[in-house]
Amino acid sequence: MTKTFALSFQLKRTKLQSGGNAPIYLRITVESSRVEVATKRNVNPAIWNVDAQKAIGNSDEARSVNKHLKTLEQNAFEIYREMMERKIPITAQSFKDRLNGVDDTEPTRTLVSIFKEHNEKMEALIGKEYAPATALRYQTTLKHVVSFLKWKYKTEDINILDLDHEFVTSLEFYFRTVRNCNNNSAVKYIKNLKKIVHICMANNWLDKNPFGKYKTKIKEVIRDFLSIEELTTIQNKRFVSERLSQVRDIFLFSCFTGLAYADVNKLRRVEINTGIDNNKWIFTTRQKTDTASRIPLLPVALDILAKYENHPECINGGKMLPVPSNQKMNAYLKEIADVCGIQKELTFHIARHTFATTVTLANGVSIESVSKMLGHKNIRTTQHYAKILDSQVSRDMDLLRHKFNSANKVI
Repeated sequence: MTKTFALSFQLKRTKLQSGGNAPIYLRITVESSRVEVATKRNVNPAIWNVDAQKAIGNSDEARSVNKHLKTLEQNAFEIYREMMERKIPITAQSFKDRLNGVDDTEPTRTLVSIFKEHNEKMEALIGKEYAPATALRYQTTLKHVVSFLKWKYKTEDINILDLDHEFVTSLEFYFRTVRNCNNNSAVKYIKNLKKIVHICMANNWLDKNPFGKYKTKIKEVIRDFLSIEELTTIQNKRFVSERLSQVRDIFLFSCFTGLAYADVNKLRRVEINTGIDNNKWIFTTRQKTDTASRIPLLPVALDILAKYENHPECINGGKMLPVPSNQKMNAYLKEIADVCGIQKELTFHIARHTFATTVTLANGVSIESVSKMLGHKNIRTTQHYAKILDSQVSRDMDLLRHKFNSANKVI
């Protein structure tokens, strides 16, 4: 991408010499950065034309100065042309160095190569600092960025110094149109790229943030959850198919524990222990965020674990439940929804939202406790899962109404 480039000659009247002459400097401007280079020429301020940026008159002094400045200007534009043709990163300082004859041995740093190195380091830290899903998201983002570079610039990589606001907005446009991403997916991909840019800035490889004037935000997505009536319907339904019955049980287990699919799938016997209240708890670490999650087991969840305690898959694999693939789970849940007359698009993730809203929050469990059991790092995340129901608002207002009525009676 072409950067704004400009040259101008400036007379430094503040640096007058003993003879009354002032030095002339060449000002180099690249984007918003600029540097100055001494031209090694001085001139009487009386014959210097600020607008024309040269000495006026036909004196030997004027002709000599103007000739030197013209030669310097031609040399500067030749250097600029060469750097553009060779795709050498152009900054105000790098241009000044070349003009002064300094050999620029600084390696060219490119976006894709830096992104790949970041992803390789992230993969090496899976299980230590990052979850597999996080590493996969960055790999996916990199693939999209490479596709964007081919689509927009007909290249497979780009110098990081060429990243600017136009690059970021074009990438967002690509995500929303060519890739047909929704708002939140597009924003998350851009956010991943932003991390790479911040790495470049921290290493002083970039002196200007291309995200400086870029603004966008995640839109809240309203997630479905099961009402107590729908949950009871599924719980009481008798299935002829053992396959659907098993999937229903695993889904219900998540509804009463809040565990995500990956965490139910990896749940082992060693993660079931006695808690502070002498009841059975789950002590696990969330696969997605590597955060601790401690969940007291409700009777429904305990019954389901007991039901599959001697299941061959559980005995042989040390698992607590015989969990099929996530794809199969969601396919079978659609069948269950049809059989139970539930109009919502039933997916396994709805179970986690059902636990947060219908099972816990609607029954008076504090959002702080819900957040801790879900393994969230902050309450704001929990608020996307747990919704305050009208019934809860009604109960809270009834308590307040009762307090006001009692106060009036006292008065």
